[in-house]
Amino acid sequence: MSKKRKSVKESSLGYVPLEVQFSLVPLPKVEQEKPHHLGHRQRLRERFMESEGKGIADYEILELLLFACKPQGDVKPLAKELIAKFGSLTKVLNAPASELLAINGMGEVTVTTFKVVREAGLRLLKAEAQKVTVLQGWKQVLDYCNAVMGAERKEQFRVLYLNQKSMLIADEVQYGTIDQAPVYPREIIKRALELHAAHLILVHNHPSGDPKPSREDIEITKQIQQGAAALGILIHDHLIIAGNKHYSFAGNGLL
Repeated sequence: MSKKRKSVKESSLGYVPLEVQFSLVPLPKVEQEKPHHLGHRQRLRERFMESEGKGIADYEILELLLFACKPQGDVKPLAKELIAKFGSLTKVLNAPASELLAINGMGEVTVTTFKVVREAGLRLLKAEAQKVTVLQGWKQVLDYCNAVMGAERKEQFRVLYLNQKSMLIADEVQYGTIDQAPVYPREIIKRALELHAAHLILVHNHPSGDPKPSREDIEITKQIQQGAAALGILIHDHLIIAGNKHYSFAGNGLL
């Protein structure tokens, strides 16, 4: 009787193909190694927002910029390579587009993003410097000058034109530099009259990193000061920017 019941039970199942039989058996899960950067983007974004940028390393700021340009993949090696090559976040953003494009992984979209961020930062600093008088906001003026000229590789001469209240009304790069081409005091004074400027701040950079004035620096400052004084225009200061250092003519008794 038992053998008969077993036979009936088995026959009632009918034929089940082998591929179906095997499909009913759950396969063991294979543990796949997750990329080490999985979740890193979100964690870094959260850390940046919580700290408002404080304590975030230069290469991590570059990572955050690269996230927007490269939706996938680990961008930390590229960010660190950029810092290693150029030296700092500021120098990366100030680097010529041709040099940035020469680095593997840097495309036109990414380089353009870097340049847009740089320009936005300069405009923000300039706007802050324009809000206050020079005496009230000397730090803002220095911050702006350091940002706009501190990483320049070529010498540049510019003039900050101020109104009667010593507020910034214009910032213009002059054609020529002190050492490489003539800076014309006459043109600077002429422009000051056009803008109705009452005070001037002269600024130029030393790419060498040494902020001390040269003999030419001192001489050209005297020429501009004499020409300006004849028309009632005051030279407030002459700043030499060298990386993150600066030299003030007024602060050192040269004006």
